[in-house]
Amino acid sequence: MSTTTLGGSYTFPGTSLTVNRMGYGAMQLAGPGVFGPPKDHDEAVAVLREAVAAGVNHIDTSDYYGPHVTNEIIREALHPYPAGLVIVTKLGARRPEDGSWQPWTSPQNLIDGVHDNLRHLGLDALDIVNYRVMGSGHGPSEGSISQQISTLADLKAEGLIRHIGVSNATHAQIVEAKTITPIVCVQNHYNLANRADDALVDDLARHGIAYVPFFPLGGFTPLQSSTLSSVAAKLGVTPMQVALAWLLHRSPNILLIPGTSSRAHLRENLAAAELTLCANVVAELDGIAATAHVAH
Repeated sequence: MSTTTLGGSYTFPGTSLTVNRMGYGAMQLAGPGVFGPPKDHDEAVAVLREAVAAGVNHIDTSDYYGPHVTNEIIREALHPYPAGLVIVTKLGARRPEDGSWQPWTSPQNLIDGVHDNLRHLGLDALDIVNYRVMGSGHGPSEGSISQQISTLADLKAEGLIRHIGVSNATHAQIVEAKTITPIVCVQNHYNLANRADDALVDDLARHGIAYVPFFPLGGFTPLQSSTLSSVAAKLGVTPMQVALAWLLHRSPNILLIPGTSSRAHLRENLAAAELTLCANVVAELDGIAATAHVAH
């Protein structure tokens, strides 16, 4: 039986969905490049089962991972799903046979995507669906998302979706989406070095909306990495554990979904939720972003 608290609990706004702040992202359960089957199918199943046994009750996935692979593994490993497990999926892309990432954003694309997720996960309704804005590369770009959010709101009215979020979205797109339907979470690129969303994190916190960072270790130069490594060495933990602990410390509305296809790595990630960072350490880590800013 796990004794970890997994960072404390969080309830998505206007919902009955309460999750532990340390969750799990299923993307790495697919094959290389998030395409095709996993290298070790049995380990993928075991990772999911161990995560849930350890108290993880927030799993992030998408039917375009694989495609279909991660959702099918989630179903195999965990169905019938335990009470209280919140599965969050996302729409807005597809993976053709060449393994590329293509926008999939028309109303019919999104309707088909919801039905694909329902079928592959073995569900009658999806807890939360994020609309993933296909911007420039991994970054967001401006443009109206009202048609897509309206389509999801219609699917919510039909009872196929319970709640709606956005991913890779700008502040203006979040504001636009909120005029159409309640938004319960935002998934954007954010970490120790990439803090362009600092003001957004704080604004969402004031409104009780979850912020779910992706690429929690992405974008480090060797210089920034050395700061993180030295802090980790002093604390006797891994750099990834420090980076995850910093995110939990940053704001109470931040929910983490680190992914892994290994049980040993899963245990490391979950242990990061128990790491306490003193003010001096936080200040040193905060300096990484300032260094990154100067470097540009």
